[in-house]
Amino acid sequence: MKVKIVSQEYNPLLKRKEIVFEVEHAETGGTPPRLEVREKLASKLKTSLELVYVRRMETKTGTVIAVGEVNAYDSVEQAKFLEREHIVARNAPLEKAEEGKEREKGEKVAKGAKGQQGEEGEKLREVEEREKREKGERPDE
Repeated sequence: MKVKIVSQEYNPLLKRKEIVFEVEHAETGGTPPRLEVREKLASKLKTSLELVYVRRMETKTGTVIAVGEVNAYDSVEQAKFLEREHIVARNAPLEKAEEGKEREKGEKVAKGAKGQQGEEGEKLREVEEREKREKGERPDE
């Protein structure tokens, strides 16, 4: 995977470098993951990984060249303040992204079993009904 910086501008108002890049990924086949591209660009720019965020990356149809945009910030605080949540989530390592999804799923299950299907949902409904009976409330039917 070869990374080439096409253009680079410094935005003093937002305290960041706005970079357009190309990635040639003939040996990997498909479009490389954002994290790999982010690491390569961070090393090429001689900056920390936490300061670099891939905003957009798209492989041109019929080629093995991906074109994208990156923001490289001066400080972590500036990056967290300016970069949108979905961009930060896309650039997070896989472990952190998966933990976030698991946490969201766990919250949905804890809210109630009405939307759950199968054995898991049936067990949750039984537990909820039992708790209501113990409290003296009438279970939903």
